[in-house]
Amino acid sequence: MARVIMIQGTMSSAGKSLLTAALCRIFAQDGYTVSPFKSQNMALNSYITKEGLEMGRAQVMQAEAAGIQPSVLMNPILLKPTSDMGSQVIVNGEVLGNMSAQEYFQFKEQLIPEIKKAYEKLDKNYDMIVIEGAGSPAEINLKENDIVNMGMAKMVDAPVLLVGDIDRGGVFAQLYGTCALLEEDEKNRIKGLIINKFRGDRSLLDNGIKMLEEKTGIPVLGVIPYLQVDLEEEDSLTERFGNTTVQGKFVDIAVIRFPHISNFTDFQILERTKEISLRYVTSETELGRPDMIILPGTKNTIADLKWMRQNGLEAAIFKASKEDAILFGICGGFQMMGTEILDEEGSEQAGKIDGMKLFPMRTVFRNNKKRTRVKGSFLKLEGCLSILENTLVEGYEIHMGEPVFLEQVNSLSCVKDLITGALYFDGACKGNCYGTYIHGIFDQKKIAEKLFESICLKKGMKPEQMIVMDQKDWKQKQYNDLAESVRAYLDMERIYEILRK
Repeated sequence: MARVIMIQGTMSSAGKSLLTAALCRIFAQDGYTVSPFKSQNMALNSYITKEGLEMGRAQVMQAEAAGIQPSVLMNPILLKPTSDMGSQVIVNGEVLGNMSAQEYFQFKEQLIPEIKKAYEKLDKNYDMIVIEGAGSPAEINLKENDIVNMGMAKMVDAPVLLVGDIDRGGVFAQLYGTCALLEEDEKNRIKGLIINKFRGDRSLLDNGIKMLEEKTGIPVLGVIPYLQVDLEEEDSLTERFGNTTVQGKFVDIAVIRFPHISNFTDFQILERTKEISLRYVTSETELGRPDMIILPGTKNTIADLKWMRQNGLEAAIFKASKEDAILFGICGGFQMMGTEILDEEGSEQAGKIDGMKLFPMRTVFRNNKKRTRVKGSFLKLEGCLSILENTLVEGYEIHMGEPVFLEQVNSLSCVKDLITGALYFDGACKGNCYGTYIHGIFDQKKIAEKLFESICLKKGMKPEQMIVMDQKDWKQKQYNDLAESVRAYLDMERIYEILRK
């Protein structure tokens, strides 16, 4: 049996995911085999495993930190919101169906056997398991039949570390209030408190920490500073979306921030390139005159196209495209660029809508989801990105709709399905408009470099030497930096003692 510890938070974005990743890395560095686990994840950023199954990206990030292959066993339930009131429910990597919040609340208890089965398989193969909770264990309106916080801890008899976010204020109230709202047996599971995202003089917290320990009877095991690590985030609370203005760099790229934006991790390599100003925009006034506009993935293509149309962004994008800006659509963004979108089965949002009519393509939604990993190369392209011809491309597809081309159009790439072995053409290109179903398409260092070079040449600029670190090397550095920082500020000796007990 694996030794287990669980990270719970006082709220969403308190730092559970990063702290779980840090412990996974630390335990792996100390010679243990370790796996992350989160019974239920709600996120629009997801990932396709080598088996073609879908899981949340947070557990992928944590698996990478642990030095192991991601598996859906680490995240047996994934909820992908399609609206404010409902989500697509994914169990063991496959779509179960769409449910309203009320339907899922009444149904979730039936998924306990699947959670136990997934956990038990990990339990047999690893020395340690680090479990991540979701939101807060003190959501008293949702505690009935809980399967992700204290309910999960009871299921596997896990000790709990509770983390609070001091950056948003009220951390002592967060930690004390959470403990106060728990049942006595639940509170007894909490073996340590952690204050996260601290800035300033640590000694100023001493009196507060002493009072907190006296009132809760639980030791504070660490005060972790606001860490400057660049790792994937999974939800809409990300600080990345705060970047809306041009930073005065060589290249200006605007990503349309849809209400249901998904897989914004597609742009991480561009964000960290100092010569590129990548920003997220939600209005016509924010758009300005970028060199490139990206329509990203979305979990509700029809609703987000309507949103873009109603707030004037669609017209502004058309204007920018006519003024020679590059327009690049990924997955749902690519679907919007076609002639028409049909969702008669209500896979996302039942209905029919005209597209942007940039490609002669109809997208037809069915209830079967395509999930696969692909590898191939760019074909002969029109327009500014012709420089990408024959460049290798790699990534994954995850979408409900399928394209039907109404007339011949140039494809973007030819790829091999790494699950089935099938060869096929992906995407479309016409002038300076490009579209693809491949997520992670910019992750390859060579593609990012050529994209930058082509935009510089289009602007009549001599391309400077752009330094792009390989994505895998960059991640490994971030995991090591994260582990080093957390070791320095967290009482690891006490944590190992908790694990031994």
